Amino acid sequence: MAQPLEGLSAVVTGAGRGLGRAEALELARLGAAVVVNDLGQPGRDGSGESSAGPAEEVAAEIRASGGRAAAHTGDVADFQQARALVELAIEEFGKLDILVNNAGILRDRMVFSMTEGEWDSVIRVHLKGHFNTTHFAAAHWRERSKAAGGPVYGRIVNTSSEAFLAGSAGQPNYAAAKGGIVGLTTSTALALAKYGVTANAICPRARTRMTEDVFAGFEQPTDGLDPLAPEHVAPLVGYLASPAAARANGQLFVVHGGMVAVVDRPRVRAKFDSKQDTFTYDELDAVLTAHYAERPEGETFAAAEVLGLKRT
Repeated sequence: MAQPLEGLSAVVTGAGRGLGRAEALELARLGAAVVVNDLGQPGRDGSGESSAGPAEEVAAEIRASGGRAAAHTGDVADFQQARALVELAIEEFGKLDILVNNAGILRDRMVFSMTEGEWDSVIRVHLKGHFNTTHFAAAHWRERSKAAGGPVYGRIVNTSSEAFLAGSAGQPNYAAAKGGIVGLTTSTALALAKYGVTANAICPRARTRMTEDVFAGFEQPTDGLDPLAPEHVAPLVGYLASPAAARANGQLFVVHGGMVAVVDRPRVRAKFDSKQDTFTYDELDAVLTAHYAERPEGETFAAAEVLGLKRT
């Protein structure tokens, strides 16, 4: 029986460990040929010498299971290295069909203590890294669509975070980058729909190097199901990469364990109209202060809370 991704090729960034590794293995299991990208630095803050080891090991694991895979050890936040990554997939497998952006680093600090370098580095890897690969993949699909005279097959799955949805006090750089990724995803979805390409984003909750502090109080079970295992996120990525997800475009999903939530776009919670042509300070004070007085002190709006999801 044909696999859902048979005959398709994929790029997965940050795929040497954790979520990216699980996603690359799942795409291969579903029949895709995979380019495994990972810079291979040991530190979750992007520190340490780069190494081909992690990417090569995952690619070898896919080949050992009968799949097709190639390794790429470039930095996706570098424009030309991102170009080379997309070109490698085209050279190795004839075309690119699926792009999964997962690469990222952490440099956590409160906003009043964060350095310019800590801000820039996280925005660079997460947000610019997503843009770079998306840019070259999109150009490839546009050219193919023009040559074919119609839509082609293309899927983008980006990685956001509940840090964007619910806030994360010690991660202003990370939360901002993840919010930017959602904006990039929705814009890309609109721009590429006519070419047959979809773009969606996920907010995964999983136990990885990146989240070891977040889940410090939720240790891995000694036996039985681990709801925070990265492998529980990978099936959604496989689905979004498949033909079955053709109608899912510009969507944001929260996923962990046995749960997938489709996040609605922000809705208007309350609306006020001035009794005059425009509002004055005094009138705004009267209506808005009363509105917020009805809510618990310190409460802030968060889409995740509306969904009934816990902060992570």
